Amino acid sequence: MNLPRRLAALAGYVPHGSIVADIGTDHAFLPVYLVKSGVCPRVIATDVNPGPFAAAEKVVTTYHLQDKIDLRCGDGLRVLQPGEAQVLIVAGMGGGTIRDILAVVPAMLNQIRRLILQPMVDAGDLRAWLVENGWLLADEMLVEENGRIYVVILAEPGTEQVRDPLLLELGPRLLEKRDPLLLVYLEEIIRRHQHVLSELARSSSTGARRKVRELEVKLARTENIYNYQGRR
Repeated sequence: MNLPRRLAALAGYVPHGSIVADIGTDHAFLPVYLVKSGVCPRVIATDVNPGPFAAAEKVVTTYHLQDKIDLRCGDGLRVLQPGEAQVLIVAGMGGGTIRDILAVVPAMLNQIRRLILQPMVDAGDLRAWLVENGWLLADEMLVEENGRIYVVILAEPGTEQVRDPLLLELGPRLLEKRDPLLLVYLEEIIRRHQHVLSELARSSSTGARRKVRELEVKLARTENIYNYQGRR
């Protein structure tokens, strides 16, 4: 089975022999790959929505993996028991949604050794939550698929040294290792900031002026980082 680049990046962070819980599995393509390739002896695959869950059941049945992929229909981590899995994968959702999934059952995370996360938006908010809750940003990578750049975050229990909100927004490990897609990624962020500034310029409210000043500072720092990375 060939995985799309985004899912392949997630699979690449899964330790061999580990038990994985894939939260929001959708069609269960990733769990099927992990089992069929011999990376995982068993995977728990969950989805809260009946439609994707039914699609996952069909895929798992097609590959005759009902004995190795445990499908569960339910909300986030609530369908898991502590210690059932060592690795959690939560992908294809907003950073705030991923944060809420992780935060709702704190005891569940105590025995998790690795988080593999792929936020569609708000990666900075997710990183900030991880850092404040005892997770080290062990690695990060950018993946391009169908013209879109995705962020993949690997977190492990530990103390993260980076606390600067802007660096957490941009991705500390992405900056440190100068990810091959970093400059393109930073260009996208700069364009978004510039667009928001142009929209705020139409308002004369005190709140808008304050946001303009804050965003101008963030934009200037981001542009400096972009220029520095471009010279490396």
